[in-house]
Amino acid sequence: MINWEKTAFVFPGQGSQVVGMGKDLAEAYSIARETFENADDILGISLSTLCFEGPEESLNDTINTQPALYVTGIATLRALQQEVPEAVPAFVAGHSLGELTALTAAGALAFEDGVRLVRERGRLMKAAGEQNPGAMAALLGLDTEAVLEVCEKASQQTGGVLVLANDNCPGQIVISGENTAIDAG
Repeated sequence: MINWEKTAFVFPGQGSQVVGMGKDLAEAYSIARETFENADDILGISLSTLCFEGPEESLNDTINTQPALYVTGIATLRALQQEVPEAVPAFVAGHSLGELTALTAAGALAFEDGVRLVRERGRLMKAAGEQNPGAMAALLGLDTEAVLEVCEKASQQTGGVLVLANDNCPGQIVISGENTAIDAG
């Protein structure tokens, strides 16, 4: 028996998307299908087709990835709660974009507003990336001090920006910056 008073739901961030996500769920649960259809109507595009069938390149475009992950997360939550009404977690959390899914799961952000918000977030992130091209890289096996040292040296060497972006867990740190600085790092 699950103790829901000690349960947390954690929602994923960008990078966890895969073509086909949500398809089985939408076929099996009407509430999940309705969640995708509602998002399709709000966005004026067939996000459901993009999630279920791709193409992968379009799904991986941040302007689409962000609403796709958000909607899939909420559709999953709704299907679970339809099947198990007592499945109300004590805590919710999310990684990056997943924080917005968590806010909706907690009742702090309306689904419709969340769909619009994540689409705009994706649009702005895409525009920022086009205006200031850069990259991210995961570094494995280094501690924070070593990564900060690498970033500082690469920034000084190239005159470009290179920063610690995510300290995901011990031994996995993500750096972000201008392409020349990433290459030098």
